[in-house]
Amino acid sequence: MPRQFFVGGNFKMNPISRGQKESIISVLNSADLDSTTEIVIAPPSLYLIPLKDTVRSELQVSAQNCYFKDSGAFTGEISPAQLVDAGIPYVILGHSERRTLFHETSEFVAQKTKAALKATLKVILCVGETLPERETGQTAVVVQKQLQAVVDVLQESDWSGVVIAYEPVWAIGTGKVATSAQAQEAHLDIRTFLSQAVSPAVAENTRIIYGGSVTAANCKELSTQPDVDGFLVGGASLKPEFVNIINARRN
Repeated sequence: MPRQFFVGGNFKMNPISRGQKESIISVLNSADLDSTTEIVIAPPSLYLIPLKDTVRSELQVSAQNCYFKDSGAFTGEISPAQLVDAGIPYVILGHSERRTLFHETSEFVAQKTKAALKATLKVILCVGETLPERETGQTAVVVQKQLQAVVDVLQESDWSGVVIAYEPVWAIGTGKVATSAQAQEAHLDIRTFLSQAVSPAVAENTRIIYGGSVTAANCKELSTQPDVDGFLVGGASLKPEFVNIINARRN
């Protein structure tokens, strides 16, 4: 069965006003969107519930992070149980900004992934290498190590709730982008690793999406690669061109 194309928009800590948020959603609500693509948008937590209640039904909403406990004295955190209760179906975990700025280890990301899946959330799991790691040929090793931490704590059946986002750190917000060949190579390496570390069925069925300065200009070529199952879009998800990225597979 073919993997459904997936496009996620990670708003990060944007926009800075409700008015700007409403303008972004207005564009999406009125756009002609490819009905065969799964579309998920991840606003700041402050906007999760109001956005969920105003976006058109085809658009799903994701949190940008969550903790691994359901409740307790964890100031500033959101729990998987709270997200489920609020009707939020997805959460992004392991983004490079969480790993670098907030020092989240792969083991901590794995713990959160397990908790989110147990709570019935679906997870967009981010992995990727830095520029020095890319330049020294360590991409596959680094990404596999990030994934292995998650493999160690999940059951095979859990992977049906995971979308893997390969995001080379050197391409996030820099304007640099992996070539379609580089993206395909990294995605195929991930699929091969999943086949060996989990099962061939999980490798075949898990969607592996690309993130890293995806724009309307480069999305078409990237989308033609056999192991690129969609995109996780940062800055461009705040602009009208996000519609073109959603429709990348449309002829």
